[in-house]
Amino acid sequence: MSSDGEALIDSAIFQEPLDYYPPPKPATFESRTLQSGQTLRLRLVGHNPLWGHHLWNGAQVVTDYLYHHKESLVRGNSMLELGAGAGLPSIAAAIWGAKNVVVTDYPDQDLVENIRINVDAATDVVPRSSNVVVQGHVWGADAEPLLANLPGSSRGFDTLVLADLLFNHSQHAALVSTIRATLARSPQARALVFFTPYTPWKLNKDMAFFDIAREGGFEVNQVVKRVMDKVMFKDDRGDELLRRTVFGYELSWNELDV
Repeated sequence: MSSDGEALIDSAIFQEPLDYYPPPKPATFESRTLQSGQTLRLRLVGHNPLWGHHLWNGAQVVTDYLYHHKESLVRGNSMLELGAGAGLPSIAAAIWGAKNVVVTDYPDQDLVENIRINVDAATDVVPRSSNVVVQGHVWGADAEPLLANLPGSSRGFDTLVLADLLFNHSQHAALVSTIRATLARSPQARALVFFTPYTPWKLNKDMAFFDIAREGGFEVNQVVKRVMDKVMFKDDRGDELLRRTVFGYELSWNELDV
């Protein structure tokens, strides 16, 4: 037998059947009616190791918080969302009159494209005066590509949104770094950090984020504690009440750091 023939046989040995790997999970959809009355049909990626296939409780509660404080946090403001997933808070803010909205998640093609799909689907209810940009961003990386979306001499966003990101304990310092680089140096600027302790026995590790934030020059104030009707993951272990509770905090610049 020729060496070419042997090569053909050898390569065939290591080829998996066409149906060896399971097919990718299809996208799913969830509808959410905003407190202002509009209903958004949000597309979620079928599955993603970065957890973008869920509509997290923190995103839903921070969206309600933005609505109730839209005059100070949304209308006419610039907004940046980190780890946006489906992009619910950002799209809602654009509907409620945020002027410049930058929606980000890790630069994974499926995640970023999914956000674009949701933003495009909301075109009919987003005012033309609102400019919405979707970008990939790695927490702690150069913030200039984000800031470049702001008009004129603006060097920071009025409002930042971080919803259900604190379970990434190893990324706390990187998150604070991005907040420091992107939050406007203004007494009115706010970073909204909302989360649920989905692993309650690690709540102290979740809360360690705020120690890093304080060291980074921020004042930290709790503004929300809301118990949801049910847990997101019913088979998880740990205190059920904590797993149903969304905690919301505002970060603002310490007056010495403005």
